[in-house]
Amino acid sequence: MNITPTTTTSVGYGAASPAPTAAISSDFNTFLQMLTVQMKNQDPLNPIESSDYAVQLATFSGVEQQVRTNQLLDAMATQFSLMGMSQLAGWVGQEARAAAPVWFSGAPVTLSPNPVSSADRAVLVVRDSAGNTVARQDIPVSSEPFQWLGEDATGDPLPDGRYTLTLESWRDEDVLQEDYVEYYGRVTEARGGAGCVRLVLEGGIEVAATDITALRVPPP
Repeated sequence: MNITPTTTTSVGYGAASPAPTAAISSDFNTFLQMLTVQMKNQDPLNPIESSDYAVQLATFSGVEQQVRTNQLLDAMATQFSLMGMSQLAGWVGQEARAAAPVWFSGAPVTLSPNPVSSADRAVLVVRDSAGNTVARQDIPVSSEPFQWLGEDATGDPLPDGRYTLTLESWRDEDVLQEDYVEYYGRVTEARGGAGCVRLVLEGGIEVAATDITALRVPPP
């Protein structure tokens, strides 16, 4: 099964702010003044029932309490977000493992291949940012870490840039499966967003925090 290379795209965050609600809770005194005027100008032959006043007061009070509750929840959500970001700050400088495009800058990249258990051959396929296959390399049929040196089909170093790495699992003459290869990349930034935290790896590669499968201290 062939895999068409994909290119990650940055996800912008931010949504329109909700309409101001503070005016509702701040207009309680205005509501009482209007209610007083209503009482003064009611028809003496057909006065408003006291129960109607109670309903109006209870309704406005309920709305005011709901607004204040929403404001409190918003403040709590902000605090929880800040707490989460402070914890993620410890990720910066670490190496995170994920199946994502690789930024190659001349240094070996630690891969974490995962060939099919029944495979008798594993082939690493390297594609450039345009989707062109620039190298195919047989690697051990093992889940042990593998150092990718970033070489093309002739053994020369590839230029710096973004590459997609996949692993073909072979059995005899058949390709059983082709999967994206996980690798370790250094975390340079952690970004919070609407319901999602994204980590930025070297080269600007963005990965959702939920897609990280391992974290380690960079080797000396």
